[in-house]
Amino acid sequence: MEKKKGFFEGGFGKFILPGVILQSVMIGGGYATGREIVEYGGKYGAYGWLSGVGTLIAFAVIAALSYELIRLTKAYDFKSFMKTIGGPLYIVFDVVYLLFMVVIIAVMASATGNIVEQTLGLNYWVGVVAITVVVAILNFYGSRLIERFETLGTIALYAGYIIFAVLVIGTFGDNIPVVFANNDTSFVEGATAGKALWSGILYCGYNLVVLPASFFTIERQTRRVESIASGLIGGILATIPWFLTYFALMCFYPSEEVMGASVPWLSMMQGTAGPVVIAIFGVVMGWTLIETSTGIIHAAIERINNGFKEANKPPMTSKQQVVLTVIVLVGSMVLSKVGIIDLIATVYNALSYIFLAIYVLPLFTVGIYKICKLRKAELAAKK
Repeated sequence: MEKKKGFFEGGFGKFILPGVILQSVMIGGGYATGREIVEYGGKYGAYGWLSGVGTLIAFAVIAALSYELIRLTKAYDFKSFMKTIGGPLYIVFDVVYLLFMVVIIAVMASATGNIVEQTLGLNYWVGVVAITVVVAILNFYGSRLIERFETLGTIALYAGYIIFAVLVIGTFGDNIPVVFANNDTSFVEGATAGKALWSGILYCGYNLVVLPASFFTIERQTRRVESIASGLIGGILATIPWFLTYFALMCFYPSEEVMGASVPWLSMMQGTAGPVVIAIFGVVMGWTLIETSTGIIHAAIERINNGFKEANKPPMTSKQQVVLTVIVLVGSMVLSKVGIIDLIATVYNALSYIFLAIYVLPLFTVGIYKICKLRKAELAAKK
């Protein structure tokens, strides 16, 4: 008798889990604080929702194409995937990914460490040590524990976002219809619908660094409908918190006090939330750092192990994975305290264009060609 499939091996694992992992890794410090939503959408006021639409569509299409190509080629790590669409270009992606891995964790550590300190009263380095231990444990036990942890994290994260949005919109929501009725875009000069839409695509571009973190989940997929559906679900899951944050921001638009805040969510919740909710926000911030760090580092470990496999060498042991995890986390968090954040903030758009050039362009040319070719062969083999 055939063994009954577990929850993660059935429809959830095939259709929803890739999006859960994608969303969990994507919502890091800058996203969760609301700062990135201001920069890549909120500042455009009445046009800002178009940025969210641009991000959703771009992520859904890129994820669906990526997952279908991975399913057909069984390229479950980013080196194998990049070799499939870019040949020797994978070396460039390796360098950019590994550098950006350190950078993005440093940026998030800076934001999250300070927020946890403000909201929970914990010393910055106490939070750093706690997060390092949890991420190390997750990477020690590997894919299956990560899948379960980040699924639970998604539920908790969404609960937190809904609480924050209900509190803010329920208290200050009268300003939202005013922004749209007046077509208010006054926070930035020369705002247009086109600029807002392109800003959303750029936001997707620099967040493509998180997409490889979900590649290992595609091993369960056997049909095209699973690839397409999971890509669409991933785009939706990654942007629902974006829209909740955007409409909360519109409650205050174009207030400099909120739109210019380093942590817009904290500014928005002033006067609406007691210490318990503020503490929950601090926990959510810490959780996002754990999820993003775990996903990005796990993707790097998968890439390294694939390289060892190609060289006929054994993969990293669980202890070696822990050592690598700790080195990356500690290095990133030390960098976050020595001024790297201001430097990185100036090159985020450049990173967006780099990822669009080395990932999206090959995917939409070589990738689509190979999908069509391999799909034709797959259908012929079924006849």
